[in-house]
Amino acid sequence: MLNFTKFERISPEKRDVLQRLKDYNEVYQVFGKHRAREQADRCMQCGDPYCHTGCPLGNYIPAWLKQTSEKNMQLAFALSNETSPFPEILGRICPQDVLCEGACSLNTGHGAISIGAIETHLNERAFENGMKPTFTDKKVDKKVAIIGSGPSGISAATFLLRRGFQVEMFEREDRAGGLLMYGIPGFKLDKSTVERRMNWLTDAGMKLHLNCEIGKDKSVKELEEEFDAIYLAIGAKKGRFAGVKGENASNVHLAMDFLTGIQKRNLGNTDVEFIDVQDKNVVVIGGGDTAMDCVRSSVREKAKSVKCLYRRDEANMPGSKKEVVNAKEEGVEYLFNVSPKSIVVNNETATGVELLTTSMSEPDESGRQRVVINEGSEFIEEADVIIMALGFSPEVPEFLKELNVQTNSWGGVETKNYVTSNKKVYAGGDCQRGAHLAVTAALDGREAAKEIVKALS
Repeated sequence: MLNFTKFERISPEKRDVLQRLKDYNEVYQVFGKHRAREQADRCMQCGDPYCHTGCPLGNYIPAWLKQTSEKNMQLAFALSNETSPFPEILGRICPQDVLCEGACSLNTGHGAISIGAIETHLNERAFENGMKPTFTDKKVDKKVAIIGSGPSGISAATFLLRRGFQVEMFEREDRAGGLLMYGIPGFKLDKSTVERRMNWLTDAGMKLHLNCEIGKDKSVKELEEEFDAIYLAIGAKKGRFAGVKGENASNVHLAMDFLTGIQKRNLGNTDVEFIDVQDKNVVVIGGGDTAMDCVRSSVREKAKSVKCLYRRDEANMPGSKKEVVNAKEEGVEYLFNVSPKSIVVNNETATGVELLTTSMSEPDESGRQRVVINEGSEFIEEADVIIMALGFSPEVPEFLKELNVQTNSWGGVETKNYVTSNKKVYAGGDCQRGAHLAVTAALDGREAAKEIVKALS
């Protein structure tokens, strides 16, 4: 260990731009064993590891880095999976640059440890050698229903199954995975990786009900009667428009509709509403990771041009920095410091976006800069397709009322220690905290599972 002066930080190699634009295969290559051990060997093994506290899950990062460098794959794998429900997935999609790697003590000098890449490597290497997650053989006579199969639901199921609880998961889509399956493009996360985790859960005894919408295909009254607890993992899938004139035009779309259509088509579903952007000028409004997914998908769909419009400057973009870099490499153009005033419409079809330029105010006490609209600065950005990637709000399904589950002013499920107003019902992830990261949804699923175990034991 401590070889950070001997070896420089190395990030995973990326596929050639011209090659990766031809498909939706993952861009980053998994580390080989020698590179992974070399990079793990850079870790200083801090007495107070900031990477550990910078990880929402509190993963034992220095411990499994040490075991990786010392070639103890079995222990490294066990440590990696102890606190995380799917480390090989989070190693791929987490914004490590603002979490664990952003908190690494080497980040300001020698370069942070390549934590995400090593995490992906050690798990994939373990899988290749026949290792897989373990679950207890001792079964508990308690049944838990999980509504939703996204990151939070998968996490809750994982930690409940580890304790021997009987778990049934209900998903309204035709495939499990939620955001991981239909919200994140394949070039960031291959769907076979998600399916593999789901298969392990069903092998461990979880019953998975697909194409099953609660309140329609199965009543909540049945759930309350059949199960000892219910966990809501329904996410926050309701897209947001900009609230400007003309945005109801036929060629203005929400980000998740665009991304889901592509993914379903890529998985062989021919009966899907697909938003075709080939040979069109595409404008994506927003600056987060979902916006990056949209622009990067658009170039793969052979759009004529792709532009990302964001109201702040590049330094203040909320998305992962590496995604911005990848998008630029793939030909995406950026227009910073612009805010939509209206959608220009001709014969019910949008032809462009009327924009105002913006400036950044002086930082406030928290260091945050406010967006200032520059009045009289209007100009038109032409577009054939406009995609809104402005965040998400929770849906409020009717069955929440039937469960007597209270929601707040923005539609989020109100909880105390993950318990809702109905003591039999728990909630976590985006439906409870608001749209956030897969890793924080995984955290909620894990901690909610602990509360369910405590209540039912």
